[in-house]
Amino acid sequence: MTNPRALIPLMILILALDLGSGTTLGGRRRRGGGLLSPPRRPEGTELPEDQWFLQKLNHFDPTDGRTWKQRYFTNASFYRPGGPVFLMIGGEGPANPVWLVEGSWIEYAKRLNAYLFQLEHRFYGKSHPTEDASVENLAYLSSEQALADLATFTVAMQEEHDLKENKWIAFGGSYPGSLAAWYRLKYPHLVHGSVATSAPVVAQINFKEYLEVVRDALATVNEKCDEAVKEATRQLNMLLLHRVGWQSITKRFKLCSPLDGQNKKDVANLFSILTENLEDVVQYNRDNRDFEGVKGTNITIDTLCDIMLDESRGPAVTRYAAINSLVLEIHEEECLDHTYDSMIKELRATNWENNTDIGGRSWIYQTCTEFGFYQSSDSLNQPFGNEFPVSFFIQQCQDIYGEKFNLDLLKEGVKRTNTLYGGKDLKVTRVVFPNGSIDPWHALGITDNLSPEATAIFINGTAHCANMYPEATDDPPQLLHAREQVFNHIQKWLQE
Repeated sequence: MTNPRALIPLMILILALDLGSGTTLGGRRRRGGGLLSPPRRPEGTELPEDQWFLQKLNHFDPTDGRTWKQRYFTNASFYRPGGPVFLMIGGEGPANPVWLVEGSWIEYAKRLNAYLFQLEHRFYGKSHPTEDASVENLAYLSSEQALADLATFTVAMQEEHDLKENKWIAFGGSYPGSLAAWYRLKYPHLVHGSVATSAPVVAQINFKEYLEVVRDALATVNEKCDEAVKEATRQLNMLLLHRVGWQSITKRFKLCSPLDGQNKKDVANLFSILTENLEDVVQYNRDNRDFEGVKGTNITIDTLCDIMLDESRGPAVTRYAAINSLVLEIHEEECLDHTYDSMIKELRATNWENNTDIGGRSWIYQTCTEFGFYQSSDSLNQPFGNEFPVSFFIQQCQDIYGEKFNLDLLKEGVKRTNTLYGGKDLKVTRVVFPNGSIDPWHALGITDNLSPEATAIFINGTAHCANMYPEATDDPPQLLHAREQVFNHIQKWLQE
């Protein structure tokens, strides 16, 4: 199975996100910040069925009358007349109806008698606005079009369900968290307040701070963990110096084909994949639903550091390989396809049917045109080496979509995004920004209050979108408190 794990980071969630599945770009690669599915649903609970909304293709050309069907879900079981309407925004993956019966917002809905909607993001899941995902058609994929989708959908649902006088609250985590904040910014007459969880509101090409937060998270377990990873990287680089070393890497890391140490793109891709083995665990630490099920336990930061510090396993590079083997086992993969060309080949596929990585193609397009978010190795303050600089990700844009998708185009796109929305200088009211301290995405988010009406909740020791998941018995007190803070904000907004 091809494994395009060097995919340009997404980012990579109102509840937006890839709400539901998380963005599993090409097998197990997840270069963005999507929200994973809740781990369970109440026994015997029926999930809402797919519903379809006739949506405009291009909201910004009044002469373009083309339409398409956008998927959404509803749950009115908690609703009482006069209650609020909660809107969960879909992100860079399929919308999952399990969120209509699980998650912290369900508890809020029960307490506040809310009507629930979830809208899938265009070009993800089953929401296909065009016949394929060609470059020509991807021109209709942008955060601006997604926000206009939300606005059009909101107005239609207000009319269809007699909800014009109700107050709408948007929820989102990760990229959809950004959309939740931006929806309140751009369409304040439609959405009364927003919960923007783990939202990277700043577009930034070189997101080198990401790996710095990963380093800090490893150090919270044991300062020697970071040093062990750094030593593993050093040993990997030594093995790259000769053909015998290439053979050793191929065997240790269970590569599907022999490593060519002179192929710089393959080497960069391999280093990026091995780094992501740790990135994913840190980002979703103790919420890591994608890593659930191996021998009845989850991989956590503690698991990683236990392996990296266990000298009985052999040298550091062998321990690093053991983590890779564990991830392969979890995802039921016999080997790791590290080759750059196979990754690019998958991401060039434009058909919707039987394409496991079409969401990856869509998301990477957004990173190449709007956001950047590239989790490069350019920082000197991280233990993963310097084999995948930001230029490696820019090259992917060109190799997937064409030569015009270069650095200059991306610079203009990132500048435009920050001009449209304001970056960290958002001028919004009735928005709350929860972030976890060990979530690397908090580096591009709001972690200090913008104003009395745009406040931050910084949750020590928690990871990406942690406050959105259902309550667990081992949740730390600060996470429980954060969920209650979010509820208090919503309750206050509904009185305004």
